[in-house]
Amino acid sequence: MAFTFLTRLTKSISLLSIAVILTGNVYADSSDDKRSEFVDVGALLPNAVLDIRYFGHHNFVGKPVDGYNAPKCLLHNSAATALKKVQVAAQTQGLSLKIYDCYRPQRAVDHFVRWVNDLEDTRTKAEFYPNLGKDKLLGDYIAAKSGHSRGSTIDLTLVDAKGKELDMGSPFDMFDTLSNTDDPRISAEQKANRYKLKSLMTEAGFAPYSMEWWHFTYKPQAYPATYFDFVVE
Repeated sequence: MAFTFLTRLTKSISLLSIAVILTGNVYADSSDDKRSEFVDVGALLPNAVLDIRYFGHHNFVGKPVDGYNAPKCLLHNSAATALKKVQVAAQTQGLSLKIYDCYRPQRAVDHFVRWVNDLEDTRTKAEFYPNLGKDKLLGDYIAAKSGHSRGSTIDLTLVDAKGKELDMGSPFDMFDTLSNTDDPRISAEQKANRYKLKSLMTEAGFAPYSMEWWHFTYKPQAYPATYFDFVVE
């Protein structure tokens, strides 16, 4: 009987492990040694502008987001190394990177989901989702599991020599088709600016997300099935 029980238990654990791998539902806490593989991009790229939105109040949630204990951009070292190439290339054009978000703890993603499900809280609607109901945001715009939590995804734009953002046709985190890279309503100049950013990023190995002109993921991702949850500090 004991042997049969142990055999069934072993099979159950194996099946659970397989299910976790297949769904990519692997979480890692602050004790995970992979934290040492993440780089402080602000230190690596001192000339880049950091505007870490989820550390402060200027974001779609309207307040600091769980897991952001410092206004830092953390990335896996492979993505950070590639981003340094982007910054160098941008500087040759008299431009620089302005970064909004990088690694995002799973607890921050969970905060986003709670916010989406609170349909009575619409304080930020006018700025961030003027043409959509809040109940339409989960999925294409806000995910229950984000690639940002893997440390290879970044949200950013370009600024000129005076630190002024290039006109991209919509602000960061505006949940609207206007933020789609190829939305037909943007001007020729705005499209050129979006493609300037896209070109710089793709040449360094980052893949764009067509629904958000600011969103890029370094390929291949170091941990494609892991969602880290250590805080940004």
